[in-house]
Order: sequence, then structure tokens, then C-alpha cells
Amino acid sequence: MHSFNELLEQFSDFFQTQKFPETPVALYDPCEYFLGIGGKRIRPICCLMGNELFGGLHPDVWNVAMAIELFHNFTLIHDDIMDKSDLRRGKVTVHKKYGEETAVLSGDVMLIIAYTYLNKIDASLLRQTMTLFNKTATEVCEGQQHDMDFEKRNDVQLSEYIEMITLKTSVLLAASLSMGAFLGGASNSSCEKIYDFGKNLGIGFQVQDDYLDAYGNQDKFGKVIGGDIRRNKKTFLMLYALEKANAEQKRALEALLDSDADDKVARVLDIFDQVGVKQWALDLKKQYTDKALNALDEIVVAEERKLPLRELTFQLLSRDV
Repeated sequence: MHSFNELLEQFSDFFQTQKFPETPVALYDPCEYFLGIGGKRIRPICCLMGNELFGGLHPDVWNVAMAIELFHNFTLIHDDIMDKSDLRRGKVTVHKKYGEETAVLSGDVMLIIAYTYLNKIDASLLRQTMTLFNKTATEVCEGQQHDMDFEKRNDVQLSEYIEMITLKTSVLLAASLSMGAFLGGASNSSCEKIYDFGKNLGIGFQVQDDYLDAYGNQDKFGKVIGGDIRRNKKTFLMLYALEKANAEQKRALEALLDSDADDKVARVLDIFDQVGVKQWALDLKKQYTDKALNALDEIVVAEERKLPLRELTFQLLSRDV
């Protein structure tokens, strides 16, 4: 069994192989640039971990992991265009560096090459893998659309937000684990259980991310605290506060959402404190952590094989950065 970091090192070596043709340079250079920015590579490594949970690493799992990472980065290039973002991981976004038209095309070709990697796997494994991959890709697009729709609405419910996060963020993590497990020979039942593990892990990860944006240590977190509040994002925390606030608190919150006041973050956090947001968020994260670990417990394999996934759960959901 390998730890996350050990598998990351192995995948990084595989990831260095040439993925794109050399020409036209104007199309493929932006792809190489964006992939070179880096990232945690959580999803492809989860594919490897899901595979290794049931035995040795299957030769085809590397191609599936590559397809997952290329698909994820394709979504990020297009997300940056839709969000009009200037920076990604501290570097200039593709559409700012190369132009919007080129960024669209480079994202498109990255998606197509993801399917090229999928098509390399054994024919007997392709149909089930492709079915889940395509279902997941569709759901990610649906989640992104919901997210954009929510920006124009003032009546978003917490349950709707959880569904959006599930589609936009969690299903790709869940599918990565499940596809890896399938290649490892897992039963349909085990594939479903590890999918549930990943889905709940992904939702818990987003709760933690929202929490850290409001309550994290700025020096450790690496971001300015309150960034979501300044951008008026409807996070887990904001939606809960709006739901639980009394009439006066709700009016104050809604006024702050339309405000650029210098003390906006402090005033919003004060209302968060009044309605108990901080403890609620910690409790919600624990609920999803427990759901994830319960699903992992139900998978019938030797307990020591589950240890890397337990360690990953702790790293993702107990982090302060």
C-alpha cells in the first residue's frame, strides 16, 4: 500500500510524459502552461487509491487518472473564463495570458485528449468506465450552471447549495475513487460504497473550505480571510446565517451583501457569531466526515488497506490551510 504522497510522486512522473502534439503551438502551449501551474492532483490520486484498495495498481489506472486530471483542468480553464478570474493558483489565467478564444479552444482540446487516454484502457473495462466518466462530466456541467444561476437569486436554499456542491465538486472525487475501484476488480456494491465515501468527503471538504475562508488563520490559509464575504458568495455559512437570522439580522446581512464597506467582513462575522454559524459549520463538517468514514467501513477489505484513505480524510477535513 502507498500513501497519498507516494502515489502523487509516481503519478507526477507519469504526468510529465508528452500529452499534446507539438503544433499548433498557439493551441497546445496554453495547455502546457496551465498544467504547469500545478495543483493538488487529489482526483487522479484518489483514482489510484481506489484502485489500490482492492489490490495492486492496474496498468490501465494511470490512463484513467490522466483522463480525470485533464478533464478537471479543462473545467478550470473554462470556469476561469466564466468567472472572469485574473489569477489561478497565483498565476495569470489562460484567457488573460493568451486570449479568451484560445482559452476556449485549449480547454476543448484538453477535454478531447482526456478521452484519448480513456480510450487506451482494456476494451472489457472501457464501457463501464466511460459510462461513469460521462455521467460525471455531465453532472459537473450541471453543477456549474446551478452555481451561475445562484448568483442571480436571493432565495437560494441550503439544500439547493448542497446539491450544487455535490454536482460541481463532489461527484468527480467520488467517480475517481469508484473508477479506480472498478479497475481493481471491486464488486458493484464496493464501487457504490467508495463512491459514497468520495461524495461525502467532497462535500465535507467544501464545508471546510467555506469555514476556513471565514475563520481560518490567514498566515496558514494563504488567502485573505473573508474573501467569500467580500465577493458576496453564497456559501454554506452565508446561507445558514440567512436562514437562521431574525428579521433585523437578515436585513443587516442583505444590506451588507450590497455594501463595499471597509468593515464588511467584521460586521458579517459578527452576525455569523450571533446566529451560531461557526459551531454549526464544524458540526456539519463532522456529519459529512462520519458519513464518508461509515461508507469506507462498510467496504469488505482488510483494514490496513483502508489506512491511506483514512489518512487522506483526516488531511482534507482537519486541515487549517
